[in-house]
Amino acid sequence: MTSAGETTRSTSTWAPLRSPVYRALWIAQLVSNLGTWMQTVGAQWMLVGDPRAAVLVPLVQTATTLPVMLLALPSGVLADLIDRRRLLIATQGAMAAGVGLLATLTGFGLTTPAVLLMLLFVIGCGQALTAPAWQAIQPDLVPAEQIPAAAALGSMSINGARAIGPAIAGVLVSLSGPTLVFALNAVSFIGIVFVLVWWRRPRVVSDYPPERALAALSAGGRFIRSSPIVRRILLRAALFIAPGSAIWGLLPVIAANNLGLSSAGYGLLLGALGLGAVTGAFLLGRLRARFGQNVLLTVGAAGFAVASVVLAVVPNVVAVFLALVVGGASWLMSLSTLNASMQLSLPAWVRARGLSVYQLIFMGGQAIGSVVWGVLAGATSSSTSLLVAAALLVVCGLSSLWWPLHAKTSDLDLSPSSHWPEPSLVFEPEPLDGPVLILTSYRVAASNEEAFLSAMAVLGRSRQRTGASQWRLFRSIEHESTFVETFIVRSWGEHMHQHYIRLTGQDRLIEEAVERVVDGEAVSEHYLAVREGR
Repeated sequence: MTSAGETTRSTSTWAPLRSPVYRALWIAQLVSNLGTWMQTVGAQWMLVGDPRAAVLVPLVQTATTLPVMLLALPSGVLADLIDRRRLLIATQGAMAAGVGLLATLTGFGLTTPAVLLMLLFVIGCGQALTAPAWQAIQPDLVPAEQIPAAAALGSMSINGARAIGPAIAGVLVSLSGPTLVFALNAVSFIGIVFVLVWWRRPRVVSDYPPERALAALSAGGRFIRSSPIVRRILLRAALFIAPGSAIWGLLPVIAANNLGLSSAGYGLLLGALGLGAVTGAFLLGRLRARFGQNVLLTVGAAGFAVASVVLAVVPNVVAVFLALVVGGASWLMSLSTLNASMQLSLPAWVRARGLSVYQLIFMGGQAIGSVVWGVLAGATSSSTSLLVAAALLVVCGLSSLWWPLHAKTSDLDLSPSSHWPEPSLVFEPEPLDGPVLILTSYRVAASNEEAFLSAMAVLGRSRQRTGASQWRLFRSIEHESTFVETFIVRSWGEHMHQHYIRLTGQDRLIEEAVERVVDGEAVSEHYLAVREGR
């Protein structure tokens, strides 16, 4: 099995671009990202002159990211249950219409701060519905070994747009106001729609009925709760994003009030963050192979803390620009590491749901963080708010000593594995029949009991990740060296999904570890709950 570092070395960052569909989508996404960053600059600069700018400007980021907190989980379920290509076409078209309305209202002078924030919230709803589906289609576009490279290219697209878009927007806003940048962003969504219409995604045919929405949401939650690797990635993301959001929320206020810059100067500072991120993308593969994921996360948090301190206390444009280049590289280093780790830790059947929770942490952390740092800046000053955020980033970096990413992060065998034997049935249950009780008996020599109990604890998490709503291990008080494992799945259809869709090579390895310490073969039996009157 290859390590994360070896995978990075063996696959070129540019390899996914050999796929015509991926290449076309990547270019279209780059154009759309340019439009999005131009829109952000235009929206924030509309509010800089307001007396309440220290509070209002960070709310631009909140309005675009808060919808993720409301829609992330439903959008993940949606992207796992319906055709992701059609979902993306619908959301991209809706966002184009929303931004077009914003441009029209702004052109007629009707965009008040309340109207601006409301429309940004609506557009953010489209982004919330898009994000899990967009990341979940990556395995349909490139081979599995190219997923880390595709994640790096996605980050490069976002941060390349961040380097160029704000600078272009700053010039356009200073020349003609924000209406033009809003209109250009509306047009930028059209390219993605065209590519998605052209792409013919292979239709997946399943012999089993699709999951129901609420059951799918519950299954996604059980998977995350039962996956220590995924939970640790989410923790690392939260620890970094919450204080890291201060720079993004307060940069326009610092640019205007502390540095005396125009909209073009603010765009230049955002471009410094983007330039640093693009530079970091070129170095990321070699750095990951040499230092490992946890060192990169520590260095990334420290680098962003340095950028926050310089932005807070140094009233020199050149020094701030250079610090933001370092900050951009640190941002890319942290988020690309976390994003790739998340994608490589989720099996296909739950990928969009898992990524939706990651997006909830990422975007929701920015939304809440922006409000907190904005309120703190209003009560004290923007510099004080940034210094507090820098201190928390240092704590985030040091916390990797206690809460590092787990050793097997990005190194799991997630290939589908239908290794469970077909149950011998006396009648065929309906998919919605249930709950289903599964009993498995084990004989274990006394000398192997400790190893057996350790292996079963890991197996219990595997059962819960794949669908068990309850799991327990019992020891017989009548038969020596006999244990019975029990777990409950909520319906026969979900149990069949366990058999044929949800199990992975990693689950098979876990079961083999149990088999090595038991005597003979384990015996499993299935029981279906009897409904009243049946």
